[in-house]
Amino acid sequence: QVQLVESGGGLVQAGGSLRLSCAASGSISSINPRGWYRQAPGKQRELVATISSDGNINYAASVEGRFTISRDSAKNTVYLQMNSLKPEDTAVYYCYARQFVKNYWGQGTQVTVSS
Repeated sequence: QVQLVESGGGLVQAGGSLRLSCAASGSISSINPRGWYRQAPGKQRELVATISSDGNINYAASVEGRFTISRDSAKNTVYLQMNSLKPEDTAVYYCYARQFVKNYWGQGTQVTVSS
């Protein structure tokens, strides 16, 4: 099994930046892809960004150009650099990992963007 732990959430003013981190532990071989999702109150969980083992990256249109996903394979950690934050980015952000047919989720970290 895989455990995912997010960190870096918090409160920031519109236009500010946050950097989220997600460390994976446990049986971490063959994890592909990794990514970030978010869920606002009353809304379904939505894709933010994913990164595959071959480096392929996908972003939601709403964050393209503002967010950057990256990884440090040696540390088993994926990052989400969030710039130019908007109030509509407010949500619980979840780290995601897929290992064969199994999906793993972190506990979530709150990101609140004030206007």
